Amino acid sequence: MTQDNPHLSRRTALRTVAGATLASMAGCLDGNESTTPDGSESPSSGTGVFQQVAIDGTALVVEFASDSEFDQINLIQPNGELFGQREVAAGSQQVSFDLGTAYEPGEYKVFALRGEEEVGETSVTVQPDLQIVEMGTGRNQPEKMWDGSEDEIKEEAFVTLENQGTGHDAVTKLLFIGDVPYPSDEEGTNYADDEDVSGIYDPDSDSEVEQVIIASGEQATIYSSRSPFAFVPGAGTSCSEESKTGEFDLILETRVGGDRITKTYSIQYSASQEPDNCEISISEG
Repeated sequence: MTQDNPHLSRRTALRTVAGATLASMAGCLDGNESTTPDGSESPSSGTGVFQQVAIDGTALVVEFASDSEFDQINLIQPNGELFGQREVAAGSQQVSFDLGTAYEPGEYKVFALRGEEEVGETSVTVQPDLQIVEMGTGRNQPEKMWDGSEDEIKEEAFVTLENQGTGHDAVTKLLFIGDVPYPSDEEGTNYADDEDVSGIYDPDSDSEVEQVIIASGEQATIYSSRSPFAFVPGAGTSCSEESKTGEFDLILETRVGGDRITKTYSIQYSASQEPDNCEISISEG
């Protein structure tokens, strides 16, 4: 992660502090209290000089009164290192720090300085929490897909996600591993270990995208781009004369913390005389 001043050590940073929509809000602070996404209050170390600290897109925004008597704001990241410094111009009411999509989750501390005097401090927790809400296929739920041809969308899947955390995150890869018709590993499209392939389709650009950012409190639907539910001879699972069942893992790789979100589903194929003409039903495993 690129910092505003990467060469300052923790000791130097603390000495400096002591001496010197698709948008969403996380950890709003007012006075000595902070607010969590469910509306409950949690303790903070604020001293009342800040009106609000919030996440706006990928930025941490600090708001204060235009007549505030400090001239610098420092942001300390969870590991204790200085993330960045902002000068406060006369009459201004906010400064911002762009966290990007590779930030370290955890507690961030905000310090206000007047000359060499520390005049205010508060903290906010920036921590994403992505949850899978729903998953389905264009074959079975075309109304949940983008506006495309039936042949195009029936082989793809949708995944609805909700970020229940206090910070944004970015989904960087969408994988289907197991008994699907055309899995993402060596049994199918074989992109699971390819860093240059996300498997995520963006209807707006009509192309595969590197990542999809999901803000705190936001619900978003992403789409597959590599046809995991296409029947391809010699790959994955095909229809047969007898019905059969299996299971697969839906896997999402994320940018913040490098976490993987995994959910297992059961899949059933009806009997069919043709290898690509059976009905598919999916349920949570």
